[in-house]
Amino acid sequence: MSMKIGSRDFDTKRKIYLMGILNLTPDSFSDGGKYTRIEEALFHTEEMVKEGADLIDIGGESTRPGSIPVSTEEELYRVIPVIEAVKQRFDIPLSLDTYKAVVAKEGIAAGVDLINDIWGLQYEEEMAKVIAEAQVSCCLMHNRKKAEYEDYFFDIMADFSRILETAHKAGIKTEKIILDPGIGFAKDTKQNLQLTAGLNKLMELGYPLLLGVSRKSMIGETLNLPVDQRLYGTIAVNIYGAMQGCSFLRVHDIRPHKEAIKMLEAIRSMESK
Repeated sequence: MSMKIGSRDFDTKRKIYLMGILNLTPDSFSDGGKYTRIEEALFHTEEMVKEGADLIDIGGESTRPGSIPVSTEEELYRVIPVIEAVKQRFDIPLSLDTYKAVVAKEGIAAGVDLINDIWGLQYEEEMAKVIAEAQVSCCLMHNRKKAEYEDYFFDIMADFSRILETAHKAGIKTEKIILDPGIGFAKDTKQNLQLTAGLNKLMELGYPLLLGVSRKSMIGETLNLPVDQRLYGTIAVNIYGAMQGCSFLRVHDIRPHKEAIKMLEAIRSMESK
């Protein structure tokens, strides 16, 4: 299966791609406040591009548990100048991490190629329409207000069915959709581990998967390590996810993941020989 994000084709059946994280927030759990100025954001983007990022995900609001929501105006103030500056300087597809329709619309006008919605079109009704009319790609994440499930995997699959129904009703094309299992969102550590172990079940939905586990609490709690010591655990989870069929990995650390993926793909290339 192939999908187009911006001007680039992504072979989601055979390749694994890295989405580099560019947080423009003062309070993100891992790198809050590090890249809030345009110059710093551009420098970090350049680093990620050089190390092999395939697309960049820009976020103007922290979505970590307990974070304080920001206004639409503040989010636009943070992201739009950086989107424009990155687009001027780098030839790389851009993703915008937002669940607000107005921010998505303005971001697309500024040059964004993909909308990464942590509420999977369930937060604002307008979001699906904005994405469909602009004909951009989207990543739709599983999320709930509470981590309450009657039948865990059945409920997640049912939630995704509703998300996809909303997308298709609005006119979003199948080849424009990526799904994200939502590790760390409305799930405790055990549930996150269960979902990671069962990623191949989500592949049955027939859409490319994006896995976002970089430095998250699932790794910290399993290994009893602080945020800045979770790289090896992150790589382990991501490579497992790639082996289950995930096409996109959303990460802070590009180079070590690039090397790990290169090794995995080298091994895979020998499977049919």
